[in-house]
Amino acid sequence: MSIWVSVGIMFAITFALRAAPLVLVRGELTNARLRAFLAFSPYAVLTAMTVPAVIHSTSLWYSGLAALLVAVLLAWRNFGLFTVAIGAALTVWVVELWA
Repeated sequence: MSIWVSVGIMFAITFALRAAPLVLVRGELTNARLRAFLAFSPYAVLTAMTVPAVIHSTSLWYSGLAALLVAVLLAWRNFGLFTVAIGAALTVWVVELWA
């Protein structure tokens, strides 16, 4: 099969998945459960992609997990993005220094 046929098939599937909601849904969504699902979907997908990447991006998996926990704790305590990033990086450095 030609590479262009593969690209065309991937384009058609991607386009259909993105165009289907625009074509099928008319007006405002009134179902509260569906609205809640759609509201939280981006956060769930971003979390599902980010957490494994953070844990496996370091040489030791537990240093990535420790950095993730420190970053969540700092963010929960309303620290800024720069402070959270530095705290996570220092956590990786300290954990891998002791290991």
